[in-house]
Amino acid sequence: QVQVVESGGGLVQPGGSLRLSCAASGVTFNNCAVSWYRQAPGKERELVAKITSPGGSTNYADSVKGRFTISRDNAKNTGYLQMNSLKPEDTAVYYCRVQYVILSYWGRGTQVTVSS
Repeated sequence: QVQVVESGGGLVQPGGSLRLSCAASGVTFNNCAVSWYRQAPGKERELVAKITSPGGSTNYADSVKGRFTISRDNAKNTGYLQMNSLKPEDTAVYYCRVQYVILSYWGRGTQVTVSS
């Protein structure tokens, strides 16, 4: 059984940083692409960042380029999203998606709130 679990969310002031983690089990993680999505209240879920495997190439939404960094540690079966210079508009539930070929596995999300 595949499990994807996000962690690391919380409340942070504008300009602050958070690092989200995405731990996967039951899947050959080093063969999977890892993506982070977010969904703010009243808005559609949007892609924030993606990292492929095995090449590790990355792509980002324009709104987070230069502030967020996606990475992975295949030895730990974990993906990360380092978020710096956070803005109130980054407030959302952040979801991790792990993809293996045509299969997708989602976590339940972690809340990120940016507020003073």
